[in-house]
Amino acid sequence: MATSSAPLFMIMLGAPGAGKGTQARMLSEVLGLPQVSSGDIFRENLKLATALGLLAKGYMDRGELVPDDVTIDMVMDRLNRLDCAGGAILDGFPRTLAQAEALRRALAARDFRVSLAPLLEVSDDAVIDRLAGRRVCRDCQAMYHVAFSPPKVDGTCDKCGGQLYRRADDEPETVRNRLFVYYKQTAPLVGYYFAHGVLVTIDGDRPIEAVQADLLAAVRAV
Repeated sequence: MATSSAPLFMIMLGAPGAGKGTQARMLSEVLGLPQVSSGDIFRENLKLATALGLLAKGYMDRGELVPDDVTIDMVMDRLNRLDCAGGAILDGFPRTLAQAEALRRALAARDFRVSLAPLLEVSDDAVIDRLAGRRVCRDCQAMYHVAFSPPKVDGTCDKCGGQLYRRADDEPETVRNRLFVYYKQTAPLVGYYFAHGVLVTIDGDRPIEAVQADLLAAVRAV
């Protein structure tokens, strides 16, 4: 659970492929807080064949950010669920200053605020290598990496035997475009949360366990 009586809302910052999702899942288990991932929300809407889900998928496949008005309502609905009463770890949201302000206002209306915004710093080359090497099972959605966590049989899922493929938004050229969009629209959040006194910079180009230890230390310092 959170380390104090006040709800703990964390914003995971960093470029695509910086490890935000992996670290958020680990923190969720340790802290007992839900991981609220905009990507998961988009995929849920897509699975249910909602108009918002299909629209979001189109932007994601092109390596573009989903427009604010498509994203904010889905995320706010998720934060209003009972499991977020003690806080949440937000992964992939906010991505723009407008989204950050919308989140600030929504939390303030409940007398809450963002307590911590860790920034995972990873080089651009490392990001491209990480994302371009990812493979996903078409059947069970299990994820692999050709260098870091390869399947036992090339191109075949260890869990269900399904075919592995590289998602369109992990193609090298698409990743470069995602980085361009990140620097243009999302990087300003670093200054935003620095100004609010909650930014913590962490070297994300290290083993997962080392990054996790620094994140937990930052949580304890809140």
